[in-house]
This record gives sequence, C-alpha cells and structure tokens, in this order.
Amino acid sequence: MAYVNNNNNNKNGQRINEMIRVREVRLIDDEGNQLGIVATQEALKMAKDRDLDLVEVSPNANPPVCKILDYGKYKFEQEKKLRDSKKNQKVLKLKEIRMQPKIGSGDLDTKAKHIQEFLDEGDKVKVTIRFRGRELAHTELGYDVLNEVLKRLTSAYNIDKPAAMDGRNMSMTISAKAAK
Repeated sequence: MAYVNNNNNNKNGQRINEMIRVREVRLIDDEGNQLGIVATQEALKMAKDRDLDLVEVSPNANPPVCKILDYGKYKFEQEKKLRDSKKNQKVLKLKEIRMQPKIGSGDLDTKAKHIQEFLDEGDKVKVTIRFRGRELAHTELGYDVLNEVLKRLTSAYNIDKPAAMDGRNMSMTISAKAAK
C-alpha cells in the first residue's frame, strides 16, 4: 500500500490527499469507523501514518465525507463493479426487414418467420415496405401486407410505432411483449 500524491485531477472527479482543499472533513477510517469532523490536515496526517490515502467520497455533503483507504484498490473495485454491471445489461438491437407491396405468400411466410425469430431473441423489428413508381398510388396495399405479417406472428408483441408513410417507404416497429 503506497501513499498516492496526485496533483492533477482524476478523470472521475474524485479528489484525493492534497487535492482536498476544505478546512474540515467528516472522516471515516480504514476500518469503517466514523471519527467525526476532523481538520483536513490532521486527516491527511492520519492517512500518511497508516500509509494510505485520504479520498473524498461525498464532496457535496457539508462538511465533505472523506475515507482513509488504499486508493488504487478502491479504484480497482469501482472499475470491477462497473464491468460487472455492464456484463449483465441486455443490448437492445433494432433489426429491419424490407419487402415490397407485391410480395408472394411464400416470401411473406419466410419474412414473418424471420421477424418471429428476432422477436424471440428480444430484438425490436422495423418492418419496411418500399414503394416504387406507380406503387405509391396504392399505399393501402402496404397496410394490407403489414397486417398480414402481424397475423402470421405466433407470439405476443407490442406495436411500438404503428404503420406510417415516410417518403417512399411505409414502416412500423414492433417488439416482443415482456414475459411476466
């Protein structure tokens, strides 16, 4: 355990040792005991005597709360907690399926099957219908295709964004219903 003398600011904004510029702090020692309000110089001296660092853990309190601890070990533990929390997160992906208004029944079955697989994996799906040329005059065909896709889905789903025109495309976004 070494005493860290950092005069430059840390990237997470925590102040340690001489960077703490207040007159007095509420001090917690390395065993977790509260020592009450102590002058900052005295707290620094106590940390140096134990070959540890004085770390400001709650700068917004009045007076600020500081702990005597091994800063390197503390920083490592914080990073480890952050890594573990990121590991447990589910990244939500948006998949897109494109089709045309004059799609065949077999192709529609295949596209619906793919949409179902994406929903089962927990992804959101954007179903897009592209209109070309004179097809734009018959946008109701796009609504019919999207409704047919919804009929062919087997599991429960939420419509996040209902079917709407966006330039030459009609799209809707659906996601899997959360299991209770």
